[in-house]
Amino acid sequence: MTRINIAKIMIPKPLTRILHATDTVRQALETMENHGFTAIPVLDDAERYIGCVTEGDFLRHVLRVGDTDKKVHENYLVGDLVRKDFCEAIAITAPTDDVVRTILNQNFVPVVDDRNVLCGILTRKGVIQELAEDI
Repeated sequence: MTRINIAKIMIPKPLTRILHATDTVRQALETMENHGFTAIPVLDDAERYIGCVTEGDFLRHVLRVGDTDKKVHENYLVGDLVRKDFCEAIAITAPTDDVVRTILNQNFVPVVDDRNVLCGILTRKGVIQELAEDI
């Protein structure tokens, strides 16, 4: 199998939507609603990847709070919802077998550098297209 050039096929960070742990839940809900995403990477203040939040995470939060008024959710932070065990990141230098194994289990894969700073994301479609070019 040919080595996948992650930097070539990833969607760079400036072209992706991200959230920060310090964003309010209301900001995050509006971002997801406006862009139609079901999961979004979350970064800390140093732009390091810490995990993802999903529609399900927000649903559980809304049920726990017991209120659907967006104004109420200005009092909660995304960092309190982020799932650190969901949506594993890979290194920008990861070998092809790691890329394939990870993308089989996730719709997108966050790509990080050696400091765990988010570089961008890989999509399943992008990885499949890259592998198909070798066939």
